[in-house]
Amino acid sequence: MSDYWSEKTRKLQPYVPGEQPAKGKSGERKLIKLNTNENPYPPSPRVIEAIKNAAADSLRLYPDPTSLELREAIAERYGLKASGVFPGNGSDEVLAFAFAAFFESGGEPVLFPDITYSFYPVYANLWNIPFTAIPLEEDFSINADPYTGKSGGIIFPNPNAPTGLFLPLNDLRKMAEAASRNKRVIAVDEAYIAFAEGEDGKPASALALLKEFPNLLVIRTLSKESSLAGLRAGFALGSEELIEGLCRVKDSFNSYPMDRLAQAGAAAAIKDAVYYEEINRRITATRRRVSSGLEALGFRVLPSRANFIFASPPAGKNAPGVFAALRERGILVRHFNKPRIVDFLRISMGTDEEMDIFLDECREIISKQ
Repeated sequence: MSDYWSEKTRKLQPYVPGEQPAKGKSGERKLIKLNTNENPYPPSPRVIEAIKNAAADSLRLYPDPTSLELREAIAERYGLKASGVFPGNGSDEVLAFAFAAFFESGGEPVLFPDITYSFYPVYANLWNIPFTAIPLEEDFSINADPYTGKSGGIIFPNPNAPTGLFLPLNDLRKMAEAASRNKRVIAVDEAYIAFAEGEDGKPASALALLKEFPNLLVIRTLSKESSLAGLRAGFALGSEELIEGLCRVKDSFNSYPMDRLAQAGAAAAIKDAVYYEEINRRITATRRRVSSGLEALGFRVLPSRANFIFASPPAGKNAPGVFAALRERGILVRHFNKPRIVDFLRISMGTDEEMDIFLDECREIISKQ
């Protein structure tokens, strides 16, 4: 550690992202990346065209600090007012601002699951916010009851990560009511909601509760559902008072967070729902097929509603060993060396061709004694 670091910097335990192989090296081996939940299909052609058009002389000027065009596109898509939309550089930035805007450094702890997006404790520690990690059930589902007592707020992904399990709307309502009684915010991180098809084919999003709960913040990202992980665009939806709180934090940190290209590309993606609904249906179909394929090999596969699956190898094999064997064969998946999930792998959905290769390699690895 450096003598120049502050005490806070020394104590931080930063988030560790999935492996991103370097590009451009001569003779580099081509890898199948199933480790970072990226969308395997390209962005809408309208997105590429919008970015090209935005790459003009206007780049010498600062971007719109309010991202009005993007906010209006999001508002129209989801039937809201632009004043109820907050855009940012990916949902990670929006989440960081939400921790700063709504959760206190003193008082009751913020609640989130013990097995969940590992950036949450990082943000809490960064902002000196106390938190309690609520254990998942034995089947890795979220039990809403422990979230209904006194707290400093609630945050969790739905579907949860890395498990992929989905919490029904009735449970969301129960948690939102508890947060409302405490006069605290409940933030629902819907990074994977586009893949959580419901009984009618549509995801049961927390957006259905926005008018009922002014303390509810719904956070989305375009990284997964819109094939824009490299663009960095996310947003929050909520009451005007919550959005104003996020804006106050943003304008105390960086008044111009989203550049012109990101705003143009993100707005075009939001407007091309038909294109993305089609490719995301393909991903959910692939997820069902791969889940069945792994189960046939003896894997335990959790019932995912995301663009990834969480699976444990059959008896006689272990997740670290399968992870290493897949890596040697040019396939990247994600392994978390943490209690309760040390013997699970998170596998992002690639193209059907990539997933066929993945299943073939798993079959060979499992068959070896």
